[in-house]
Amino acid sequence: MSESGGTALTLYDDPAASPPPGKHFLIPGPSGVLEALLDMPGTPHATGAPIAVVCHPHPLYGGSLTNKVAHTVARAFASMGAQTLRFNFRGVGESMGSFDEGRGEVDDLLAAEAWLRVRRPGAPLWLAGFSFGAFVALSGHVRAGAQSLLLVAPPVAMFDFPAESGVSIPWLVIQGSDDEVVDPAQVSAWARQQVNPPEFICLDGAGHFFHRRLIDLRDQIQAHWPPQ
Repeated sequence: MSESGGTALTLYDDPAASPPPGKHFLIPGPSGVLEALLDMPGTPHATGAPIAVVCHPHPLYGGSLTNKVAHTVARAFASMGAQTLRFNFRGVGESMGSFDEGRGEVDDLLAAEAWLRVRRPGAPLWLAGFSFGAFVALSGHVRAGAQSLLLVAPPVAMFDFPAESGVSIPWLVIQGSDDEVVDPAQVSAWARQQVNPPEFICLDGAGHFFHRRLIDLRDQIQAHWPPQ
């Protein structure tokens, strides 16, 4: 009972029931319920409109679905027509379970993706993650069946990012040039060495959390999405 104004969050496990946009709710997860939030496009979804899932930064360092970068990514996706789900990893907010070094968090991602797909079968999936969430998104993108992938400030030297990621879908990497947490040069080098390299954007002067640059981040996503 945190983000809901003191009232218990509602569990939405019936595909026929739809949670209200902008309100926190619960979905089934592998370790119990997961707290989630849905960002809806401004107009009703058209046939073939995408769905999207956004993964937040590290749970042990304050990361949650309300993180400003995750929020910015979700709103950018919604503005481009995608019904977009943010969720709290296990152990964060009202999500049950405890931190699992990225392994269980991939399972959480797959549960969130499955929840959306039941409601929008056949819709193309956009998948995104920021910082630790980028590691989870990359790790789970194949099993999630993503059609496009966005990684924001991926911590390539801090987690088990493979030298060759195996990403075969169109993808975009956005990195701040003044990132104080993730080395921009390492991210750039990792991106360049991929067999299927991503479209890479280095946002000049931006730090890890894109303070005062969130609008620029949003604009870059909208200008370069979907990646080619």
